[in-house]
Amino acid sequence: MIAVGSQVRVASDEADESGARHATDVTVTQQAQNAGTAGSSTRDAAPIPASVRNVENDIKHEARRWRLGARAGVGLDPELILFGVHSQMGPIFSRKVFFRPNADFEWGEITDMVALNLEAVYKFSNGRRVGRWSPYLGAGPSLNFIHQSFKTEASQQRDISFGNFDYETGFNILMGFENRHGTFFEVKTSLYSQPAPVFRMIVGHNF
Repeated sequence: MIAVGSQVRVASDEADESGARHATDVTVTQQAQNAGTAGSSTRDAAPIPASVRNVENDIKHEARRWRLGARAGVGLDPELILFGVHSQMGPIFSRKVFFRPNADFEWGEITDMVALNLEAVYKFSNGRRVGRWSPYLGAGPSLNFIHQSFKTEASQQRDISFGNFDYETGFNILMGFENRHGTFFEVKTSLYSQPAPVFRMIVGHNF
């Protein structure tokens, strides 16, 4: 038993996607000076039961099954700047599958677009990853509301309203890398949805 007041060194690894960690080794680096005279309170101290630790880990895990995030990036063909928000829910069906719907608001010289993407991602991390970054793949349908207009010499003003947006359905395929702190880098291509961008580069963070 470790005396109260002792200094210890704890080695741990990441247990799962919830961010909870498991202690793998505990080493006493300095015994408490009053270890021999601590009295009955020290001798009677009991370690925390495993069942209590499991309940604590379960609470942390459930609290992190739903996360919010933000993203920004650029689209190519046509060229757009995008900002967006997303939600991550899961795991679902498997410890490696997460549902991540997101909304992107995109602006360009010719094209403006609002994209609602119903995507799911598959993370290749095994829950005890040793590296800082882990890859993932994803896919899902996209609901695109697109407006295009051209500037002329006679009128430099753009008449944009939601009534002028056309609807296109597409399908997104994506891949990226996410670190254990929530930051991710992602590339995405859209199929069947032109004039939506056919390629996007995105950076974001899960809070």
